[in-house]
Amino acid sequence: MYRFAPSPTGDMHIGNLRAAIFNYICSKQDKSGFVLRIEDTDKIRNIEGKDEEIKELLKLFGISWQYLYIQSENLNFHQKMALKLVSEKKAFACFCTEEELNQKKELAKKNNQPYRYDGTCEKLKDIDVLNCNKPFVIRLKKPQNNIGFKDLIKGNLDFKPDDIDSFVILRTDKTPTYNFACAVDDMLENITCIIRGEDHVSNTPKQEHIRKSLNYEKEIIYAHLPIILNENGVKMSKREAHSSVKWLLEYGILPDAIINYLILLGNKTPCEIFTLEEAFTWFDIKKISKSPARFDLKKLLQINREHIKRMPNAKLNEILDLNKDIAELAKFYTQESSTLVELKDKMKAIFSTKDYKDFKEECLILKENLKNFNLPQNYEDFKEELMKRTNLKGKKFFMPLRIVLTGNVHGPELSDLYIYIRPFINDLARI
Repeated sequence: MYRFAPSPTGDMHIGNLRAAIFNYICSKQDKSGFVLRIEDTDKIRNIEGKDEEIKELLKLFGISWQYLYIQSENLNFHQKMALKLVSEKKAFACFCTEEELNQKKELAKKNNQPYRYDGTCEKLKDIDVLNCNKPFVIRLKKPQNNIGFKDLIKGNLDFKPDDIDSFVILRTDKTPTYNFACAVDDMLENITCIIRGEDHVSNTPKQEHIRKSLNYEKEIIYAHLPIILNENGVKMSKREAHSSVKWLLEYGILPDAIINYLILLGNKTPCEIFTLEEAFTWFDIKKISKSPARFDLKKLLQINREHIKRMPNAKLNEILDLNKDIAELAKFYTQESSTLVELKDKMKAIFSTKDYKDFKEECLILKENLKNFNLPQNYEDFKEELMKRTNLKGKKFFMPLRIVLTGNVHGPELSDLYIYIRPFINDLARI
């Protein structure tokens, strides 16, 4: 069983989507099932409506789930598990204040030592946590032995007890910490493999320790994905516009192209252009590079152009929304337009009223002669016949003709464009 567990605290990042895609593909390959879990326990940071936005985005990318869980609905389980650990003396109530802990952290920093909880409250006598009026957190005792786990990308990883320490599992308000809620939920939901970003590597031994303390014996395998760098080789920040999935879609990049690029990123694939369904047959999580992958917007745009060309004409016509069968013309323009937004602008310029500027007289002559022109099949015959009719030549023929047909003075070669724009020329002459 695989899972994608986003928090409804902001826009979906491409790193999150990449993890969702990989989990989904692997769940399809071994037919084990796919869980969507909304991790909404951080009430202060939650943004209303983001949970529904996450669902809609996943659907847009063709990702479906068999099971949906809302983490906050498991609060009773989290609390019961924490109390169970206390009753078994695997966890303890900690009354240390923030001020006391900060003083100890500062002292460790001053002595150039990593801070580790000193066990002050672990040494206290048994406390009735159910009837205690003084504020406290619950800490899990650090493990006695190393904690190791299998990582499909990084290999086997091993952590010492001091790397894990005695960490908090239940806050003073009786809500679970991220690691505790996550570990318990993965156990309850029978998750067998977790694919997520490598920023979670330090969380994994804590979550493994939690489940071991709860006597959970089923193995969970991991794959921690290397970070994504920006074009400058620095870790991509959520503040960068193109790190947002929503921004990429609004920019005019197709979901299929984004999927294609994120699977391609830092991976060995049998071909460069493919769909999600095609990737089901050959994707191998073990082939993901251990090194960080660098995000290249230009490469994504090149892939987007290829997916626009692959798109069924009826679907592209619907997206361009001009009530015309212009798909083939639009696909021709991918030689200079990389996004749906750019294509819409190009098509709008072609099928809207033009500004003739310095060639008004020539444009009007051309338009008049094109209205009822029986258009030849090839461009050379068209050009010669139109030159004869209008008596225009050179710059005073070609530039006005380009304006009449496309609304621009620059663009693709008219000889290449002709076959695609020919069905619309008579109508364009009347605009």
